[in-house]
Amino acid sequence: MSQEMERVEFTREMKNDYTILVPNMLPVHFGFLLKVFEEYGYKLEILQNGGQAVVDAGLKYVHNDTCYPALLVIGQFMDALQSGKYDLHKTALLITQTGGGCRASNYIHLLRKALKKAGLDYMPVISLNLSGLEKNSGFQLTLPLLRKALAVLAYGDLLVLLHNQTMPYETVPGSSQKLLDRWVDRLTKQLSAGKGLNLKEVRENLNAISDEYAALPITPRCVTKVGVVGEIYVKYSPLGNNNLEAFLHGQDCEVMVPGVIGFMLFKVDNRLEDIKLYGGSRAKYTVINLLMQYLTRIEAAVMEAAKRHSRFVAPSAYQKVKKMVEPMIGYGCKMGEGWLLTAEMVELVESGYQNIVCAQPFGCLPNHIVGKGMIRKIKSLYPQANIVPIDYDPGATRVNQENRIKL
Repeated sequence: MSQEMERVEFTREMKNDYTILVPNMLPVHFGFLLKVFEEYGYKLEILQNGGQAVVDAGLKYVHNDTCYPALLVIGQFMDALQSGKYDLHKTALLITQTGGGCRASNYIHLLRKALKKAGLDYMPVISLNLSGLEKNSGFQLTLPLLRKALAVLAYGDLLVLLHNQTMPYETVPGSSQKLLDRWVDRLTKQLSAGKGLNLKEVRENLNAISDEYAALPITPRCVTKVGVVGEIYVKYSPLGNNNLEAFLHGQDCEVMVPGVIGFMLFKVDNRLEDIKLYGGSRAKYTVINLLMQYLTRIEAAVMEAAKRHSRFVAPSAYQKVKKMVEPMIGYGCKMGEGWLLTAEMVELVESGYQNIVCAQPFGCLPNHIVGKGMIRKIKSLYPQANIVPIDYDPGATRVNQENRIKL
């Protein structure tokens, strides 16, 4: 029987009383996205379970030759479903499906295989994709929903950016985290009331966030500046990278992690290039181009907010970052994080973050090519760059990973 015939659709009727579980990758961003989806009648829950139990569940239900992010995402789902916390006949799962050459497009099939093995193959699995790969009558990405979801990514990007640039220097310990928590609470209430979603309100909130972070008292001191790049899941997910950011903060580092908006621009830009190269409808190109323009405006709002105060290092514009790697790697190299990963390393070095951790999960071949494979080239052009690739897999110990970073 084909995968399509076995697929359980998430129907309109299910939307009313099903809880949709979502794996946690971006703790701050996903909290905002949850509120946007709630506005459209979806009941989402971001999974918080972690630890060795998740890894063990992943190893039980996923072949260990599969890339590490798949093992963790599916392991987190299966561990949660077996916790006894959920009504398994009123639960659905949400997972992204990129549609590109990355094996992440197949996570959804691996997840369904795991559910079948556990006797849960009656459970709907929703594909979150912009490629029309799978459709569900009860879950639809409308243009208004998509625009709002993209807008709130700006909040997450700026909050994380300014928090990371403030915390190492805060005069009052914990003040940066408290401000972050206050803004998360404030924005969550706004989003629940249907506010803070249009571009004007987004700009106002971003500027206010910047002003309040700039008002926090700091004590300038010498710390080690460290950038983090890598495959998107292990780059952002504390579960995937063994709480890398927390470890670096504990080592007296200022951490810079490129935002999600740049990655979204990269993916949308690739769609436009594909249509130019291989053909496609004019209507599709127009819609994607409008999305590109909207994302560019959101990116500009984040940059402008960060630039309001000279003590913050603002992210570079996507188009500028794209030009940085023109002499190093072709734009056709776009599987996984593609040339963007290389570009982010260059941007970090040029922004003063010469020490870089390149997080590489087992099984992600594109990431190894555009990450570890480009280190020598980057160092030839930027001798001051100090880049260390760190492998993440079920057998890699946290102690060894942290010791490599310390070196």
